Amino acid sequence: MVAFDTSLDKELWSESIDFERSVVKVSVMSYNEGTPKLQLGRQNKRADGELSFSKLGRLTKEEVEKILPLMEKAKEHL
Repeated sequence: MVAFDTSLDKELWSESIDFERSVVKVSVMSYNEGTPKLQLGRQNKRADGELSFSKLGRLTKEEVEKILPLMEKAKEHL
């Protein structure tokens, strides 16, 4: 099996939403010119203001309401 090569991973579209404690990014990615796929990611805000990667995990109602329209936009790029 061949290792993942970051140079082959292309971001076709993305938008982020800033929440009180995190930033959620909705993006469309394509690996090695393959089928575009939806990706959701979260970065938590640390006490020093820097962002650190985190699993998306569970979503609050507020997050869902703000992320769903971005997922609809992302469909245009799939």
